[in-house]
Amino acid sequence: MPKIVKTSELADDAVLLDVREQDEWDAGHAPGAVHIPLGEVPQRLGELPEGEPLPVICRSGNRSGRAADWLEQQGFEVANVEGGMKQWAFEGKPVVGADGTEGQVI
Repeated sequence: MPKIVKTSELADDAVLLDVREQDEWDAGHAPGAVHIPLGEVPQRLGELPEGEPLPVICRSGNRSGRAADWLEQQGFEVANVEGGMKQWAFEGKPVVGADGTEGQVI
């Protein structure tokens, strides 16, 4: 089972794997995140950012938990971000939209 990391333990510019859908990403994401929707993760392993453990995030923690479980089975060292982007935004961490302006979590 992948470890769990709290958003408060991550830097505002932390490199994260965001597995939400495109519209969610466009509305708002963490500035250091890399976007690979959950359904595309198996085909895009070569695009995973460097760093271990790799924090995986979604809206609330469910999809990222599934992604983290699967990635761990493939030999990656990952951590599920507890509370997801909802918690990230709640804690006042930066959220940027697709155009670079302030975003929101949908």
